[in-house]
Amino acid sequence: MERAIGVIDSGVGGLTVAYELMRQLPNERLIYLGDTLRCPYGPRPELEIKAFTWEMVNFLLTKHIKMLVIACNTATAFTLQELQEKLDIPVIGVIQPGARAAIKVTKTNHVGVIGTLGTIGSEAYATALQTIKPEIAVTSLACSPFVPMVEKGILQGEQCLSVVKESLLPMQKIKKMDTLILGCTHYPIIKDTIQQVMGPKISLISSSEETARETSIILEMKGLLNKPNEVGNHEFYTTGNLETFKKMTHRIFAKRMESIQPITMYRTVI
Repeated sequence: MERAIGVIDSGVGGLTVAYELMRQLPNERLIYLGDTLRCPYGPRPELEIKAFTWEMVNFLLTKHIKMLVIACNTATAFTLQELQEKLDIPVIGVIQPGARAAIKVTKTNHVGVIGTLGTIGSEAYATALQTIKPEIAVTSLACSPFVPMVEKGILQGEQCLSVVKESLLPMQKIKKMDTLILGCTHYPIIKDTIQQVMGPKISLISSSEETARETSIILEMKGLLNKPNEVGNHEFYTTGNLETFKKMTHRIFAKRMESIQPITMYRTVI
């Protein structure tokens, strides 16, 4: 069987990246690990984020993956460089692809970024955006309630709308901003509500599509693309509630995924 692409996330948000990978790379096999038990990572200290991320990575390395996709903005912000330096397989995150996509879209050169406390505090998006285009203006906002809400399955309706409205109030006051990066892979799951609150003039950027494109390019450059008809079964693992995770995969992929298994991580700090 061909080696798989490993995908890690703090919870279910990375499933949006997995969906795009499966759509754009139908011959590839994925092994996904979502650390739903210890989600969210955003409010956690840097050392804990790194420890949890390495734990997930070490599990996937036992599966002999050929590439690692960090489908978590917080983990990308704090561990991408270290993982790229220490692993002998290609490693990409979701921040650079999202930044590039936003720069292509914005006409006013004013981009907003919403994410977890950890991602926003790291200033990883602002750095990525201004490295590519120094004159770009960036407004960042932590939206801490979003991830716990998504993990609970509150994805639409009045409660979801109320939380999004309250959280995004500061962003609605930024007049020149025309592009908003969803700087957490959980956020595309409530994209329709975010768009409703921000209005039709704001372009929402999800890094999922760009990350999948970059994965495809890297695999091709490295000669690691699977041949047609060689794809095996995808594997999904979760550290948290199995039934909740199954419901979310069914919602995102619009079908039941066969191989979904629980897994216990060594560190149980929650």
